[in-house]
Amino acid sequence: MEEDYMTLSVAAYHPRRPQDSDYYHCVEDYFETFVQSYDEHFSRQYGFWRPYIEQVIYRYLDCGDLRHGFARVKCKDCGHEYLLAFSCKRRHFCPSCHQKRVVEFGEWLCRDVLKKVPHRHFIFSLPKILRRYFLYDRKLLASLSRCAWESLKIFMQSRPVGMPENAPLPGAVIAIQTFGDYLGFNPHCHIILTDGCFYGNKGIFRVAPPLELKKLEAIFRHKVFKMLLKKGKITKEMIAMLSTWRHSGFNVFCGNRIAPKDETAMENLARYIIRASFSQERMRYLEQEGTVVYKAKACPKGRSGNGKDQKTFPALEWLAAMCSHIPNRGEQMVRYYGYYSNVARGKRKETGTDDVIPCMTEPVANNKALRKSWARLIQKIYEVDPLICPKCKGTMRIISFIEDAQVIREILTHLGIWIIRSRPPPKICAAITLSESRASDSYAHPPHQQADCYADPEYSWDDYIQS
Repeated sequence: MEEDYMTLSVAAYHPRRPQDSDYYHCVEDYFETFVQSYDEHFSRQYGFWRPYIEQVIYRYLDCGDLRHGFARVKCKDCGHEYLLAFSCKRRHFCPSCHQKRVVEFGEWLCRDVLKKVPHRHFIFSLPKILRRYFLYDRKLLASLSRCAWESLKIFMQSRPVGMPENAPLPGAVIAIQTFGDYLGFNPHCHIILTDGCFYGNKGIFRVAPPLELKKLEAIFRHKVFKMLLKKGKITKEMIAMLSTWRHSGFNVFCGNRIAPKDETAMENLARYIIRASFSQERMRYLEQEGTVVYKAKACPKGRSGNGKDQKTFPALEWLAAMCSHIPNRGEQMVRYYGYYSNVARGKRKETGTDDVIPCMTEPVANNKALRKSWARLIQKIYEVDPLICPKCKGTMRIISFIEDAQVIREILTHLGIWIIRSRPPPKICAAITLSESRASDSYAHPPHQQADCYADPEYSWDDYIQS
């Protein structure tokens, strides 16, 4: 995975302007009306109001704004310089910040966690009738991840992979996604699983025989039913009713085996399991109509889209759907189990047995600076080099960070780019009219009824990679 990203391109780098995107315009135009009207019009369909969402939106609107701080980047040869605005780091809502996290995660996972053994991609899905329990109680998502792991562990350990005298242990990375193609709430698990089991600490890995997904699906269904019953979400009568369905709605998908040396496929899969809930390229904001047109993914070859290749949302409805997929503060959407768990990795590092898998190559040196390099990430994502001078092609470097509000204002005023954007009054969109009937619905909630919020500190990538 070592690449010389400096050779990707020498094109001039121009600091991004999120304020020019359709996505930003839609959020800026309607966020105030959205916050005020959420309880009355959207709480039943999209879950309880969570105050953290408002913080995320405000931070995103300030992303890339020089008035909130910046770094000075200067060419050491010709003296050319530009200002680089700070980002908001609101992952799952800010497209740019989330994409950087996706790239970092893919590299880190392949380099520091996954071993050079075959893997498979699994997807565990739930029936529609059960999804709303997870919408109104997001703590159930962690339990869903545990159900998926316990199902896979039972399934893998019961398969005849040899050497029964040693306890076989697979390794899994499980990412929870809550969105479907049109941003509907669809909680499901994306799993990177070793295609076999590790045996003890002797560095032995045995590849598993062919899969029988129906048996795995049955185990997963039983685990989910048991979990929801224990938490008081469903009854035994409901379980009996669902068990009589010809198709229960549960589904297990398994992808093709990924070879140990196929690092590109492995990194692409790692990025895929934590991708953003939407794509800016697939949305179009019609300001005059107050609507958002969102295109579906391209249909696979040989399949028809049945004429439903796009969906039109009222702007407020679009924001409500988007915000339903924002995790709570401190909520972990990726978890590690078995051989890849934090505890197991920590013990192996202490004993010096983390690198004894026979077919595994020497790991890349743990380079923290590499992971945190914003320039390298920009090179990899946008194929431009922010540290190559657009005038003389010399090397640029960061010479200072400007964070003091008074200094920021003086510099931007001197440069003639201190502009106070006056936001127009909030727009009223068709979503208000379309949703009037929800106000009298028996499911409506009191103003800003807060869902369960986590008291954990905000997620930190540095903490993540140190764990």
